[in-house]
Amino acid sequence: MYGQLSGRRMEDLIAESRDDLKNQAEKKHPSDFAIWIKADERHLMRWPSPWSEGFPGWHLECSAMSTKYLGKTFDIHGGGADLKFPHHENEIAQNYGACGCGPARYWMHGNMLLLNGKKMSKSDGNSITPHELFTGDSPHISKGYTPMVIRFFMLQTHYRSTLDLNDEALQAAEKGYRRLMEAHATLEAMAHPGKGQAGSLDREIRELVGQAHEHMLDDFNTPRALATLFELVTRINGLKDGHLSFAQLTAETLDLLQQTFQTFLFELFGLTDETKAAQGDGNGLVEGLMDLLLDLRQQARASKDWNTSDQIRDALKELHIVVKDSKEGSTWTRE
Repeated sequence: MYGQLSGRRMEDLIAESRDDLKNQAEKKHPSDFAIWIKADERHLMRWPSPWSEGFPGWHLECSAMSTKYLGKTFDIHGGGADLKFPHHENEIAQNYGACGCGPARYWMHGNMLLLNGKKMSKSDGNSITPHELFTGDSPHISKGYTPMVIRFFMLQTHYRSTLDLNDEALQAAEKGYRRLMEAHATLEAMAHPGKGQAGSLDREIRELVGQAHEHMLDDFNTPRALATLFELVTRINGLKDGHLSFAQLTAETLDLLQQTFQTFLFELFGLTDETKAAQGDGNGLVEGLMDLLLDLRQQARASKDWNTSDQIRDALKELHIVVKDSKEGSTWTRE
């Protein structure tokens, strides 16, 4: 039973643990791990027990919390792929020892997040915080990205695969997110003119809707589900532009398409339409004015009118707006 989740074999554990066992007199088997730890005089966490004054081991803490709040067995246990062994194996062992059953029915292990193709490391300067992602205040990105763009970016990779965070991929995700939201707005405003028949377009849309659901049932395969939605986007834009005919589509299938986009985008993927929010609170006007100011500043820089260029930048800084210049142009973020 031990090692079944991670695929580790007991023979391999024995071979790997020979040196460790020499240094841990109390460990008599490779699968042994600490359930209770004796606290020294400097340790803040300490409780009396039959074994010592001490504190529960890391694995026991998790088992105790999940059993208290979720019961002996619950549906889904998440965590990073690096926790599969030994942490989650030890949770399973404890649960069988205490409850006679495994703790979770499904284990979902997310893979690692890379930055520019490398492992994140603060000491090497290869790291970024969520705040820096939102503001653009990082040498690793050219501008800030909204929370929904970052969520959309992450949905493009399966949760069990490594995800490489880089500026180029974030820019592509921003364009993809906007295209998807624009298609949803178009679809939301569509009304069937009537007299449609179940033609080839009708069958294509129903097949693609079915495929999107199948991909989500296949271990939450969000990248393939998104790819299928983008295939539907081409049909939506085709109907809007008149390249495709409502005569080949029934009103029921249009309703199904509208409901599918609503369900996938906002209920399954947890996205929100930031373009609507921007229009509603006046940010659309701010975006337009900022684009104008940056264009004027760029013209001043091109003609070497540094006084005007600096004046625009300094005035914006007083309004807590930071302008970043790069080879691709200028961008702005709020402080």
